[in-house]
Amino acid sequence: MGKKNADGAEKVKKPIYKKWWFWVIIVIVVIAVFNPSGGSNDSANNDATGSAASATVSDTGGAESAQAESTPEEDPDVPTEYKSALKKAESYSNLMHMSKARIYDQLTSEYGEKFSEEAATYAMDNLKADYNANALEKAKEYSDTMYMSKAGIYDQLTSEYGEQFTAEEAQYAVDNLQADYKANALEKAKEYQNTMDMSPSAIYDQLVSEHGEQFTAEEAQYAIDNLG
Repeated sequence: MGKKNADGAEKVKKPIYKKWWFWVIIVIVVIAVFNPSGGSNDSANNDATGSAASATVSDTGGAESAQAESTPEEDPDVPTEYKSALKKAESYSNLMHMSKARIYDQLTSEYGEKFSEEAATYAMDNLKADYNANALEKAKEYSDTMYMSKAGIYDQLTSEYGEQFTAEEAQYAVDNLQADYKANALEKAKEYQNTMDMSPSAIYDQLVSEHGEQFTAEEAQYAIDNLG
């Protein structure tokens, strides 16, 4: 039985949903369910904002980088003739391993490309070329196909009627050229013998002459000693 009040009547209990603390608990539970961590939403928002900002910076940086790496050929302000001259200069350097002076002469020559001096100057100013490497490639050609001496190759590389490389570029080439000059001298000696019917003595003189092949005395003697 329930407890009785002062008048002797039985006291009736209130339903639980009418008690004030019941509703306090309900409110707390609802808040916990819909917002389990007060900083989570803020953190998520900050992360999203930061990601968007990073993406924007990245995109901007990429655009600036792409703009910085644009080539002269892609510059709309550069005249078409200038772009064409640059492409021709690149071809002469990459395929024919020519010197800077020879490329310029070829671009402006009336027997060559016939570009204006302004276009040729623009091309040379914007041409990215390793002239030391070009000189070395030319030196290899002279050694492998014409069997020239070290001194002969140097003179050909620097000659104003030859390759027109600078003295420094030509020196780099002959210093780094892997060539068997004794074998070159022997090949030259065979040419003189087979095509000009020269005597060994005359061949020797031609091999060492400063106006001829410019081989050393040792290289020339090796050639004569091994000439069939």
